[in-house]
Amino acid sequence: MTYRSSAITRYMKRLALFMTVYIALIFGVGFLFRLNPPAGALAYVVAVLPALPILGVFWTIFRLLIEESDEYWRMMLIRQVLIATGFCLCVMTVWEFLQNYEVVPLGTGGFGTAFFWFLGLGIGAVWNAVTMRREAVEE
Repeated sequence: MTYRSSAITRYMKRLALFMTVYIALIFGVGFLFRLNPPAGALAYVVAVLPALPILGVFWTIFRLLIEESDEYWRMMLIRQVLIATGFCLCVMTVWEFLQNYEVVPLGTGGFGTAFFWFLGLGIGAVWNAVTMRREAVEE
């Protein structure tokens, strides 16, 4: 089943914008740090730039939750976000204990909290699709 409200259309446009900016910044900042790394406070500012569009993606998702007028679809989105949050909290909690006892090295190798939260969104989407299909069959 395909559902597309005006809120989802706005979400898709915002998401495309933020991801385009993210891709440009991740390559640009990476290139800059390899070619001529900034120093001091400027290094912090430049290093944080690729994180800003990711924060924009979070805002975009939460705006969708606010703007979606259909209560059923809003509930499905909220369930997806809750699954993502729970999944991310579980993964990062286990990882931190593994680090505390030096079973794994410090750091996440680039797979940080946002990565696991977005992965959890995918798991939540699959969960919603499977349960929606099962509910449709039961009716």
